[in-house]
Amino acid sequence: MHCILFRHGIAVDREEWKGSDADRPLAEKGMKRTKQVARGLNSLGVSPTHLLTSPLARAHETTLLLQETFGAKLTVKLCDELLPDASPEKILPLLHTLPGNACVICVGHEPHLGEAAGFLLFGKPVAGLSLKKAGACLIELPNAVKAGRGQLHWWLTPGQLRMIGKAGGNAAD
Repeated sequence: MHCILFRHGIAVDREEWKGSDADRPLAEKGMKRTKQVARGLNSLGVSPTHLLTSPLARAHETTLLLQETFGAKLTVKLCDELLPDASPEKILPLLHTLPGNACVICVGHEPHLGEAAGFLLFGKPVAGLSLKKAGACLIELPNAVKAGRGQLHWWLTPGQLRMIGKAGGNAAD
């Protein structure tokens, strides 16, 4: 299984947002950059079979932008296991529901995603792992979905992913 942990795009500033934090949407800049990052993932040959997202607005909107890039037929599943305050261990039962040959993109928040990456790679959350907004990492779970068994293939910033997308010939936007 390939598991891509993807942090939501740039959201509207908390100070500018009048509603609840759960409803805080992506900023215009966040939408534009997330589309560029999605093209970068596409240029890397990412071909997701599943899109899982935190139910918070900014993560869900990010996932819908990924869905546009990778195909509208991909269904989006809202998962409380990807909420910012969810225990990183909860990602295992979520991944266990998927076939072994899946390529899943899990869209969520920090510090949860960094902690989940540590759990998948080392069997426990570790300090220093965090994704920038619209950044992603690919962890392969080659034989079984178990803590500490993941293999890191790449950990890329949004700037790197945007450059990969431009190099792939998709410089529009």
